[in-house]
Amino acid sequence: MTNTKNGSNQGMVPEARAAMDRFKMEAAAEVGVNLKQGYNGDLTSRQAGSIGGQMVKKMIESYEQNMANQG
Repeated sequence: MTNTKNGSNQGMVPEARAAMDRFKMEAAAEVGVNLKQGYNGDLTSRQAGSIGGQMVKKMIESYEQNMANQG
């Protein structure tokens, strides 16, 4: 059972957190942002947004591919 708090993402399963961190690092590398392990508060809004945007783009592509393979 996960520990959940309102307004917090600290209840994530450790394996899921590790996978999300790898996914984030991969997306950052694809858009040319040097992301480091741990604190990344020195990123600009543009850099952080480009990483998040790349992650969303990849998730949508994955979903579309899965839907195409099913039907």
